[in-house]
Amino acid sequence: MTSDKASVRIEAERLFAKFREAGARPVEADILQPAETLLDLYGEDIRARAYVSDDPLAGEMMLRPDFTVPVVQMHMEGGAEPARYCYMGEVFRKQEHLGPRHREYLQVGFELFAREEPEAADAEVFALFAEVLAPLGLRPATGDIGILTAAVRGLTTSDRRKAALLRHVWRPRRFRALLDRFGGRVPMAESRSRLLAALKKSSAEEMMAAAGPAIGLRGPDEVAARAQALIDEAEVPAIAAGEAAILDDILGLRAAAPVALGQLRDIAVDMPAIAAAVERLARRLDALAARGVDVDALDFEASHGRSTLEYYDGFVFSFHAEGRPELPPVATGGRYDALTRVLGQGREIPAVGGVIRPGLVAQLNAAREGRA
Repeated sequence: MTSDKASVRIEAERLFAKFREAGARPVEADILQPAETLLDLYGEDIRARAYVSDDPLAGEMMLRPDFTVPVVQMHMEGGAEPARYCYMGEVFRKQEHLGPRHREYLQVGFELFAREEPEAADAEVFALFAEVLAPLGLRPATGDIGILTAAVRGLTTSDRRKAALLRHVWRPRRFRALLDRFGGRVPMAESRSRLLAALKKSSAEEMMAAAGPAIGLRGPDEVAARAQALIDEAEVPAIAAGEAAILDDILGLRAAAPVALGQLRDIAVDMPAIAAAVERLARRLDALAARGVDVDALDFEASHGRSTLEYYDGFVFSFHAEGRPELPPVATGGRYDALTRVLGQGREIPAVGGVIRPGLVAQLNAAREGRA
């Protein structure tokens, strides 16, 4: 182990001890994780971010991309409630744009499972991270994926379109492209227009028969079903301009948290579907203030957290080093209730947590002390 890795390990141990002092029970997770679970959660896109290998006995495996999924699995198999867990170890992600040192790095995390007062649990986790990281003078940022997803569910459009938008909430460019297409802001792709014109003249079955031998993994029934879905989609009216504009307002909202709350309450008058999520934000801000967080100085961005792993479905937060835009967030976290439902096989429990990168903490401490 190099001296650099040794200093990072020392920092990780210090952070880990802080979480233990906060009442968290230490847990471990295997470095090799079954790929099937992660592929079921995230689809094939996860392959672009994770390291995949084949085991002759266990099948396809992935080097651990994070701890949350295995910790949730462990808890759903019989953890006590409420429960607080902490962990420390390496994670592995393909992040070529950040350089080799960011593809394998230590993570220290804290997870809280509690059925009562979820906004108070959000505040507890955020305040704990703020306290642990306070000496670094980091800039916190917050958001709420639940407000955006509530707005999508409130659109006057087909369930298929809503599902497509919800599936791509964590892919901002794809989400924007879909919203523009569903809202009639961009013309239909020429290739799709030609296909729909052909389907008006011939059935999918006739077109497949004329195309010759089938190539690929999709069977005839799947191809026919997809063709019918394209026909049905083309007949759905465009999302109303007013509703699309409201979604644009939410996506572009960035302000101090109390100001953002006021603006969201105004938006909720025209889109009542987000009202419950907005009031959860209000309760969360009250809970944060009760824990000594200066909410007037707290940034809120409705789109915050949309480029992380896709299990956050409510409150999200991160801590950033001011003046160091080249660095990734020092800490990230959020609420992931839906993940417990997916992994709990019928059982679920509200859950919130976060992770810190001790390597970045050590780097920033060294810079503060003039050692970098």
